Amino acid sequence: MQAHKLRQIEQDILAKGRIDDSDLEALRRVLGDDWQVSRREADFLVGLRQRVKHRTPAFETFFYQAIRNHVVKDGRISAAEAEWLRQFVFADDKVDEEERQLLRQLRDDVKEVSPEFEGLFQEAVAQPLGSSSG
Repeated sequence: MQAHKLRQIEQDILAKGRIDDSDLEALRRVLGDDWQVSRREADFLVGLRQRVKHRTPAFETFFYQAIRNHVVKDGRISAAEAEWLRQFVFADDKVDEEERQLLRQLRDDVKEVSPEFEGLFQEAVAQPLGSSSG
């Protein structure tokens, strides 16, 4: 049922071409107030954010908090999580300030990071703002 609700919200957003406050409230109702999103839900949010260019600052805050909580829930960032983050951060072939900030916060939030995450972090912060990784 939750997947159906998310698909409906996604269809509504894509039809409008933007994410507004009412869409954000709908997402919060479906995903819950505990900020604990599954990988499937995190993938949904990442895909939605990539497809919709007009997003409110409130959605951006919600998005980054949900991703942060998804990654740090066990107190460490594994190699698999680092790869997932790499695909997200470099999906548009550039690193923006919000993505760098996310990586900094993730690094500060956990007790242990994998070498893969540390490599991603170093690569991302070394990029000139808005520059391609390769």
